[in-house]
Amino acid sequence: MTNETKKRAPRRKSNAISVIDVARAAGVSTATVSRVLNGKATVAAELQSRVRDIARELGYTPHAAARALASQRSKTIGAVIPSLENQNFAIGVFALQKRIGEAGYTLLLGCSYYDQEDELKQVRALIADGIAGLMLVGRSHSPALYELIEKEQIPLVNGWTVDHDHPYVGFDNVAVGRRLAEYLLDLGHTRFGMITQMTQHSDRAADRITGVRAALQSRGLQLRHEHLIEMPHKIIEGQMAMKALMNGPDRPTAVICGTDLLAIGALAEAREAGIDVPGELSIAGINDIEFSSFTSPPLTTMRLAADEIGARSAEYLLARIEGRPVSSQNIVPTDLIVRGTTARARNV
Repeated sequence: MTNETKKRAPRRKSNAISVIDVARAAGVSTATVSRVLNGKATVAAELQSRVRDIARELGYTPHAAARALASQRSKTIGAVIPSLENQNFAIGVFALQKRIGEAGYTLLLGCSYYDQEDELKQVRALIADGIAGLMLVGRSHSPALYELIEKEQIPLVNGWTVDHDHPYVGFDNVAVGRRLAEYLLDLGHTRFGMITQMTQHSDRAADRITGVRAALQSRGLQLRHEHLIEMPHKIIEGQMAMKALMNGPDRPTAVICGTDLLAIGALAEAREAGIDVPGELSIAGINDIEFSSFTSPPLTTMRLAADEIGARSAEYLLARIEGRPVSSQNIVPTDLIVRGTTARARNV
């Protein structure tokens, strides 16, 4: 044989789990493992279960390119969002799907319910389906997820956030919190409350708190511990949090809510308690969902263009897939929308 004909097949990376590894651990042939993982019905149910459990424990993921070629699903892009209930995520995903659809790609969508382990499970399933790119929400994901993406060399973009370690298309959430606080400070408010999403689930919420604190500290003020309440992202939770703020000592004259839904709940509680908004209390939200302009009074909020997140994430992933140059750091502008729930602070 000549040197040209004696070329060896490239070795797989030592940290990549193969069908051989799964077969060896299960004590079966590689053909059996392949039949099980490809959904063939010729293997006994008990053996199928055992092979799948072992593959999962070992962290085996079918090679994305090979699976895509075999299933003719190479033109798919995946997205995993924390919740299907959040209108902001729905708008972003719709824009993502529209843009990649124009390019001939199909969207595969998963939902993690703010659970990193479940998110990893969803991503593994999407990779097994042969996705060509992936959009996630936020920057806080399990190390195993980032390792998997790197191993499979799948283009990734984190949406709705700023991420100094990975590609992103997002809002500067620190600046969002600072802008709202500065606006209310300029209206003369000095006692602030904040109702936000659970920061253990949302780096976006944590960044907005950081921005509010920074704005207050620049004026010699602080956000008191008892005036910061974290709640799930629901209207009723905003209502409950506002009740706690208003029943506490030295109640605030301005309340910043991490989302419009929380702000709508806060506004409902203020009305129920007979508190004049904005005469006695200013309330502001974040997102500018459609209903925000129809509350009574209409809600002051920060407009976050979720559709731009989806569209620009699509552009980033398509460019990466097609080998075109593209920026990996993309900040989407935000706007302060002043409506009727905020006003100058009274002399107190």
